[in-house]
Amino acid sequence: MLYFSQEYMERYQNFQDMLKRISQEVPEKPVFFYEEDGKKTICWADFYTMVQERSSLLAKDPFTCLGIFTENTLACMVEVFAANLAGKQIVLLDPIAPAALLAKQITATDVDCLWGNPLRAAEVSHAVTKGCTNGRGKILFFTSGTTSAAKAVVLSDASLMQSAWNGGSLLPLGKEDILLDMLPLHHVFGFVCGLLWGMASQAAVALGRGPRHYLDDCAFYQPTAISLVPMLFGFLVQHNLFNPQLQLVLVGAGDCSHHLLQAVKDKGIRVSFGYGLTETSSGVALSIGEDPTAMTICPDDTITLAQDGEILIQAPTCMMQGYYKRKEDTDAVLVDGVLHTGDLGHFDADGLLHIIGRKKEMLVLPDGTKIFLPEYEKAIKELLSTEELAVVLHRHMPVLVMNELQEEEEKIKQKLEPLMKSQTRSHQLSSIISLHHSLPRTAAGKIKHWEIQKEIEKLWSKEKKF
Repeated sequence: MLYFSQEYMERYQNFQDMLKRISQEVPEKPVFFYEEDGKKTICWADFYTMVQERSSLLAKDPFTCLGIFTENTLACMVEVFAANLAGKQIVLLDPIAPAALLAKQITATDVDCLWGNPLRAAEVSHAVTKGCTNGRGKILFFTSGTTSAAKAVVLSDASLMQSAWNGGSLLPLGKEDILLDMLPLHHVFGFVCGLLWGMASQAAVALGRGPRHYLDDCAFYQPTAISLVPMLFGFLVQHNLFNPQLQLVLVGAGDCSHHLLQAVKDKGIRVSFGYGLTETSSGVALSIGEDPTAMTICPDDTITLAQDGEILIQAPTCMMQGYYKRKEDTDAVLVDGVLHTGDLGHFDADGLLHIIGRKKEMLVLPDGTKIFLPEYEKAIKELLSTEELAVVLHRHMPVLVMNELQEEEEKIKQKLEPLMKSQTRSHQLSSIISLHHSLPRTAAGKIKHWEIQKEIEKLWSKEKKF
């Protein structure tokens, strides 16, 4: 049965508004499916009661900013909504990030209390601060880079709910749908499109059981819709893991090959591709037609192009309040309410947006995270004592490209080992490539990363393996 509804999607003002209204309207309807000695459900009325009770306890606690090690569990869902209702500022943290990075993020965002994963909390307890002021309603997400260049983006439960409506009005779910949430909540795409999209549509949200269950979550929950980053999307396609009931896949937070998108469409599954940023509380454009790369602008947003093709966004209901305690960085990208994204695009004859590439010096990986090249390459240059290198993507993984290998590859790897150990797995170099000629540069001396990447792809197509 086709569940997807074309009915008007309700707009909720904030978390409290959604929880209260839906729990009154459909109190017995499931809000979450989850695993606890088998597949279980919890209805809206019971979930709202749990949130209210936990919120009452948190409101009595003097802490002001709660750092949450996110996990896709019922307990974490309760904590996030309860902390918000209790007036606490919330910082969503990646539970598998390096301890040194977590400590910096905790200190930078005035976290004075930690929740979840007691082992990680003990590792970084020294970074806890005295708290914040005026944090009510604020929810902080770090931009998806995992180096110190990542900034804390100040969003709110209001902006996140408007984002859920914004995208959901173009791509609505029906009340009988099941949305499988396999994405991390510390990423805004996962929070909005893996969680709030389903909740605000009154569809049941199935809480994914983590990487160990990527192979069987679809079979276990039998969803009708799922949100994925390109890397996970490719994994599920490669292993033929989509269940027969699945009717819609939303892909976002990174580039995805047309081949993969078409392969799923050929199975009779609708595929939509989304474009958005942490700074805009997630999506600002979605493909809703036959071409997954041609995107319709979400109704609350306005997108224009600068003379050089840079995408400029006005998103008054969903725009960030700024980067936390980084006014200079905020002013550099948010000018008179217009976000200068650093991404490049164009409009086709039908007024649909197509993404060309990135103006900013960063790589977007298939898991949705980013490598900020100036900082990343600087650290490598210092370890190798050379300026003749670049990092580009090859087969969706970062590779180190040099003009010539001045020493054996194994010795280069040994020199880079301390840096690689400090990086998450997806940010570690997969190989080292020598071009045997000078790296292409602009007249100003800047390395042409895209030219290098094209050369490597051309070599690979001739089956020259590195």
